[in-house]
Amino acid sequence: MTDVERYSSPLAERYASQAMLRVWSPQTRHGLWRRLWLALAESEKELGVAIPDEAITQMRAHLDDIDFTAVAAFEKRFRHDVMAHVHAFAGVAPAAAPFIHLGATSAFVTDNADLVLARRALDLLRGKIVDAIAALAAFAREWRAEPTLGYTHLQSAQLTTVGKRATLWIQDLVLDLADIDHRIATLPFRGVKGTTGTQASFLEIFNGDHEKVRALDRLVTKKMDFARSLGVSGQTYTRKLDAQVLGAVAGVAATAAKFASDLRMLQAFGEIEEPFEKEQIGSSAMAYKRNPMRAERINSLARFVVELEASPNHTHSVQYFERTLDDSANRRLVIPESFLATDAILVLMQNIASGLEVHPARIRRRVNDELPFMATEELIVRAVKAGGNRQAVHEVIRRHSIEAARAVKDEGRDNDMLARLAADPEFGLPLDDLHTALDPARFIGRAPQQVDEFLAEHVDPILANPRALTAEREEPRV
Repeated sequence: MTDVERYSSPLAERYASQAMLRVWSPQTRHGLWRRLWLALAESEKELGVAIPDEAITQMRAHLDDIDFTAVAAFEKRFRHDVMAHVHAFAGVAPAAAPFIHLGATSAFVTDNADLVLARRALDLLRGKIVDAIAALAAFAREWRAEPTLGYTHLQSAQLTTVGKRATLWIQDLVLDLADIDHRIATLPFRGVKGTTGTQASFLEIFNGDHEKVRALDRLVTKKMDFARSLGVSGQTYTRKLDAQVLGAVAGVAATAAKFASDLRMLQAFGEIEEPFEKEQIGSSAMAYKRNPMRAERINSLARFVVELEASPNHTHSVQYFERTLDDSANRRLVIPESFLATDAILVLMQNIASGLEVHPARIRRRVNDELPFMATEELIVRAVKAGGNRQAVHEVIRRHSIEAARAVKDEGRDNDMLARLAADPEFGLPLDDLHTALDPARFIGRAPQQVDEFLAEHVDPILANPRALTAEREEPRV
């Protein structure tokens, strides 16, 4: 069967980055298995198990040269993926053959490797979140004071600014970053727990010495660069951890989807557009079109990730007693694909945020269509100061605003409410005085200052030290 006759995941072929694909690759995963077996053998040796130096040397020399053809042949014979890799490793490290996987159950390598992979994948997402924050922060600074229509209930509301709206997108990313950082900092190792989590096999290896068994758990955990292991486990680590990690990942996807949805509407309004390449085609039939294809792709992928979020909680809920195996196939799909899709989402988000096209004339035209209605309270105050009766003035504005709105909607005319008021002797204010009340900058409140304060207090510290949490952590020593 050729490549074009075989299904291939779009996440691998079209969307996810090479770095994220590498994290979830067989080479990385099974290289970690060998590192775990080495860490276990080294630690057992340090605690008194008679493992020859040559066994350790041979294991260390063959951590990454995995013969996947040999593995496949062993798996076909044994119908067991972990034992296939044990035999393949023993084939290139014969001195270690009696000691590879000593005392361990399959979950020692599968689960501990999954936790390492999840932490690495979170690290990659973290970097992309920071990139998206940086791009949006630059955008927010540039457009901090540009008045634009605000919306509540998808109806025009009090003005905000283009930059202030961008800070709402950034704030969600900042919250996601804190969640990701928390998961990275607190994710535990499964450790060395044995078949049902009782460590019975290791107690046998160390002739009933409980302290050596505890020390073994600590040593392997440290060699794999985790601060702690779970206090207790069944055969597997609690699948609650998967639910927590993928909850954070899905949160990132939801944030990006909110950004993409807002942008798609702004592009429909003609106010802000995503980047469009010089020779990009928007439609095969309608040559003039500029479709928000990248934002739409974010929404599409985010829907996939958010739907996957429920799966690990379902899996956790049916892991009867010390474990069941109905988690296995599910986790092989859900965990990597959640990360791969969210990685793709963040690549798109940063790309869009770095090239947003703002159309100020269109924004101001839309503001001018609505601003007279928003200024009615100030117009009432001005008319009263000029000697008018508040209730009479209110009625005049109510009547003319309704007529102006009907002309805008039914006749496609500009909003001429001010001209109508100036021409009405009951209102008593000239048109020039009315126009001074409609400077959009008078209606944006503290939006520009909020942009400055938010960026200085919440964003600049992140951008000044983007790897603060993870920079000092190295890859596992083994």
